[in-house]
Amino acid sequence: MGKRGVLLMNVGTPEAPTEEAVRRYLREFLLDPDVIDLPAPLRHLLVRGIILRTRPKRIAPAYAKIWMDEGAPLRVHSDRMVAALQERDGDLAVAHAFRYGVPSMQDGLEALRAEGVDELLLAPMFPQHAEATTGSAMKRAEEVLSDMAWAPSLRRLEHFETEPEYVQPLTASLQDAVDDGAHILFSYHGLPLSHVRRADPTRAHCQKVENCCATACSANAMCYAHHCNMTTSAVVEALGLPEDRWSLSYQSRIGPVKWLTPASTSAVVDLAKRGVTNVAVVAPAFVVDGLETLEELEIELRETFIEAGGKDFRVVPCLNDEPTWVAGVHSLIERAFVA
Repeated sequence: MGKRGVLLMNVGTPEAPTEEAVRRYLREFLLDPDVIDLPAPLRHLLVRGIILRTRPKRIAPAYAKIWMDEGAPLRVHSDRMVAALQERDGDLAVAHAFRYGVPSMQDGLEALRAEGVDELLLAPMFPQHAEATTGSAMKRAEEVLSDMAWAPSLRRLEHFETEPEYVQPLTASLQDAVDDGAHILFSYHGLPLSHVRRADPTRAHCQKVENCCATACSANAMCYAHHCNMTTSAVVEALGLPEDRWSLSYQSRIGPVKWLTPASTSAVVDLAKRGVTNVAVVAPAFVVDGLETLEELEIELRETFIEAGGKDFRVVPCLNDEPTWVAGVHSLIERAFVA
């Protein structure tokens, strides 16, 4: 057996909570055709001509609110996960890399090559598959491997939306909120409907069959929205939640296209109007805390709920380096190496 190594991959973060750093990060992120699927001229017009002129100035203060002493939360928690995995398995080389930003895919892969890795697992930290996340990260890692002229024995970690190693710690993280009587809002990262439709190879199921996301079939085997529904169903069943104690929504929209609904902002307003005053939000698409959980949910969504008449609001932290999740990731890694 050769030296085994794993690259944990996530979306990324600016290097600093400044307007210029955010602009640099968003430029790389939003010009990826897997993220904004417009023809190249229109994508550049939208990103360079509109978004990059306004969004960095608005988003940089949001990053500043959540910035940790050690740096960006996404990077800090990812570093801690790497350390926890290495402590658990000293024979396994572990690195993490971002699809956009630093450490880059090149940084992560170079670190693993320097450790003598010849069996490599590419491990996207996205439980639910989407081409904008898993697909883009995988493609970029493979491009970098080619550029490096490095050809280790390669394996890939598949989506794990209902795997016990993920669902069990996620379920446990919600138990206190459930015991406190909170309504559980499962808030997933949004995705344009065009991305979701492309995942249907039949072109006859997605958005055309009633409750198309709820029932597993070959047409939605790689569908992000279906995976979100399956994660939610697994957790709801494990917690024994009745139908009126939970909801599913999508957050983080950008650009003038149709997105998955309902929006998380609309969902909390509707809950408040229904008289629900105690809400706990969990973000199962994220295994590491970052802007989307610490600012978009913890600050912005909280304000929306309170202004609509809600009272008690909490955001359940991502799994980060929680010990049972570290053990779960290690189990997923071990299984992927023998698959």
